[in-house]
Order: sequence, then C-alpha cells, then structure tokens
Amino acid sequence: MARNRTTTALAATALAGLVALTGCTASSPTGPKTPSAARTVLTAPTDALTVADGDAAANALVASRQLFGEASVVVVAASDDADAQGAGAAAAEKLGVPMLLGAASRDPESTSSASSEEGSDEDGSDEQQANAVDDELDRLKAHTVVTYGEVNPHQLDVPGEGSDGGSGAERRIVAGSADSDDDVPRLERGEPAGKTLALATDDPSALAAAATARAAGVPVHAVPAANANPQASADAITALAAAPDDAVLALGAPFADQQALDWKVRSARTGYQLPGGGQILFPGHQFVALYGAIGTGALGVLGEQDAAATVQRAKDVAAPYESLSDKTVVPLMEIIATVAAGAAGPDGDYSNEIDPETIRPWIQAAADAGQYVVLDLQPGRSDFLSQAKRYQSLLELPNVGLALDPEWRLKPDQVPLRQIGSVSAAEVNEVSAWLAQLTNEKGLPPKMFVLHQFRLAMIQDRQTLDMSHPELAMLIHADGQGGQPDKQATWRALHQGAPEGMAWGWKNFYDEDKPMLTPDQTMRDVAPLPDLVTYQ
Repeated sequence: MARNRTTTALAATALAGLVALTGCTASSPTGPKTPSAARTVLTAPTDALTVADGDAAANALVASRQLFGEASVVVVAASDDADAQGAGAAAAEKLGVPMLLGAASRDPESTSSASSEEGSDEDGSDEQQANAVDDELDRLKAHTVVTYGEVNPHQLDVPGEGSDGGSGAERRIVAGSADSDDDVPRLERGEPAGKTLALATDDPSALAAAATARAAGVPVHAVPAANANPQASADAITALAAAPDDAVLALGAPFADQQALDWKVRSARTGYQLPGGGQILFPGHQFVALYGAIGTGALGVLGEQDAAATVQRAKDVAAPYESLSDKTVVPLMEIIATVAAGAAGPDGDYSNEIDPETIRPWIQAAADAGQYVVLDLQPGRSDFLSQAKRYQSLLELPNVGLALDPEWRLKPDQVPLRQIGSVSAAEVNEVSAWLAQLTNEKGLPPKMFVLHQFRLAMIQDRQTLDMSHPELAMLIHADGQGGQPDKQATWRALHQGAPEGMAWGWKNFYDEDKPMLTPDQTMRDVAPLPDLVTYQ
C-alpha cells in the first residue's frame, strides 16, 4: 500500500510537469529542434480476442502493436522501476500515446564487455527487450521518447536516413520530470479505428498495456489477478454484454492460466449472472433444491404444485440457509425429465421421456426468479447420452444443467425397482464431453453436471471420470435415505477416492429420513459442507 501511494504521488508530480512541457515550443539548448509534425494513428485488433499474457514488457508491446499504427511520441519506462512505471502510465494516458517498458540502464563499459561474453546477460533477455523496444519505436515512427526511470539508452537508437523514423529525423529523448528543460510536442490524435474493449488484471504485468489501451481511448475493465476469469466478475460480464461486437484485449500474465478463455469471454457476453453476480457455480454459491417430476407429487415435492407455486416454495425452502451460509444462496429446481417406468413402453426402454415443451415454462419461471434448473435423467434401458440429446434445446438455456441418475440406468435384462442400476465412467465421460462441447460452441455459462450416487458400485471406475472440462461444474449427489448414522456413513464412503475438485450434494427426504435434518443441522452436521442441498 505504501508503494501504491508513492507511485500515485510521483505520477501526479511527473504528469504536472509534463502538462507544463506540452505548452513549450522552444527546443532544448543542447538538443535537436523539436519536430513540427506529431500525431498518432490508431488501429484496432483484427481478431475477436487477443491475449497478452506474458510479462509486463511483452504485454506492453502487444497493446502498442494492436492499438497504434503510428505514434510520434512514445513513453518508455524502466522495466525494473515500479514508481517510474506508475508515473509513465499517467503520462501516456494524458498524452494519448503508447507506453513501453525498456530494459534498465547499464554502465556502458560493463554493458559492452558483458555483451561480448556468452551467457552473461541471463540468456540475453535485456538485449532482446532492448531490440524489441527499438523495433517498436521504428514501427511507430516515433521521433520523441519520454522516459521515466533509468532506461538503457541503447534501445532508443536514433533512426538513420531513410529509416522508418522518417527522412533521417533524429529521435529526441525527453526526461519525464518536472525539472526537464526539453519539451514534448503537441499531438494530433487519431480517430478510433474500431470498437475495442480491454480486460486488464490488477497486477503489474498489465499496468503499461492498460495505460496504452486507455491512451487509445479503449475502455479498460479490471479483473482480479487472483481469478482472471471474466465469468467470475459481475462488472466484466456487464461490460462484455454491453459491447457484444467489440474486439477484446485480455491484458495480464494471469490470463495464461485461464483454460478456454475464448469461451469464457463469449459466455460472459450472454450477460447471464447468478444471484450475487458472476457465472461461476462453485464454490461461491450455496444451492438449495426441490426435486421431483412435473404434475405429480409421487416422485418428490417439486410436482406438488404448479410452476409459480414451486418457484415460491423453492425460495421459501432456501431462505433459512441465507443466515447459515457465507455463500450466496440460490434456489434450484431439479426436474425429472425422463422417468423410469415399470412398463417397457412403445420404445421398450422402460423410461418415459417428458416433452421438452412441457418443461420449458418451468425453466422460464425459474429464470425470471433468478433460480437454477437441473434436468434429471432416469434412462431405464436407454443410455444417458441419447436421452440428454433429446433435451438439447433446453440445455442451450443459460440457467439449465444436467443430472444423471445411475440408479435407473439398467442392463438389457433389468427392470426398474427390481435392482439398483449403474453406469460406467466411460459413459458418463461421453455425456460430459458432449455437454461441454455444446456449452462451448453456444457460448453458454458453465453448467452444473450432477451425478447421483448412494452406492460406490453405481458409478463404475469412478476415479477415471473426466474432470478436465472447464465448461462443467461437476457434483456428486449423495442420495441415501433413512437413519442419520447410515446417511453419514454413506456420505463419508462416497468421499473416499473421489476425483479431486468434485463438488458435493446432500439430499434431505421429508418422509424417508429418520429424522430429516433441519437446515441448521444440515449445515452443522454434514461435513464437508455440501454445495447443494436437495429436498425430496
């Protein structure tokens, strides 16, 4: 915090001096005459998403190349001086010019000697950085460089006759301080070349690049370096949704850790947000669900009333958890979309598939109330992927996830209620791969992907479940019923050997549990705390 205050103070002092300098017309007594022509030419990224996720110097170069075709004046700050970078960023934004980070100054004799010795310069990183800055100054046709901090002068070489610097003009070096006698020419600023929006992490790797973006008139929206996922930021989602056609610049080293960033940006542009903000399901949200089938109370409490009343009941059931959890509580409906049946039916699969259009009004009612929906599949002798594809039109909605109920996944010679079904991890992985691809292709927010289980045998080879899809938030839902000691034993057993990163759900049965836990008991006695609590 002390450094931030110092940087701000220095930036203000330097900027005040620079503003005074821009009004000067006389040349330095010892320097070349100030060039009369000074302008910037703005450009726009050609790609929908450009990611600058390297170090601060590399990111500054990316921003300059993407947003400026020409700049007569450029700010260069020392790459090892945070205070100089803060002052340089303020100056670049004020002038409307790019900001680059130059290699730190070295003693000329030691630099010359070191350059002749192989391996003396940490793989030549300083020399490479100096060359990159020099090349960019040439590309920009810069004739004035405003420096902050001790910048190695070798990377600010004056362009020669006929170079991109133009007609042999000398490149002037102006020290960016209030005491400087040099002046900075007034700039003719270029017109915006296209619509661009920048996301910048709040860490040093994005400082210079973000300053260049602001200098080009590009709105910059901060995302936390600790989680550079735009889906996690309510402000980023709002900004991206408001500018659906703008090219996006992602500035900051933390973006390198963001798998499928292109999809994350596209999903943020839907504008969909969970209660409390953002699109990330876990761990920031506590879901509380009603379970059942539409039109009947025999399979759970969800079907005991119509859609509007179910929305209200889900809200009422979730309400006590608001004072018990430090997470944002979200009501949820888990709707049985395919119901295991005692008769084979016309297709012989012992499963009744509900018409998607029967379910759609319920999903809309939930969406209007800020509630989430999960579609539950009980496939009988069918398979999960075939049934999931029946509901693709509903799964393309942003507030709809998917649940697989292996209890009702039967072999060709099995019948519901005569045995407990099971599914292989390989079949689950087929469904998760399909759902993840659908989510990515449609630019949808992350989807909850629930696996019901109350016996280990219900999901075979569970350790091979594919957890690699960023588009899915996977959850194992413990469906045991009965006495609390048995339920707790099942809960502990299911956790053993479970894939890392799995979220968890707990079910409370109104009639079958002996006794059913209250919300307070659920949050106190079930450990680790479930991410989803369901009532049936």
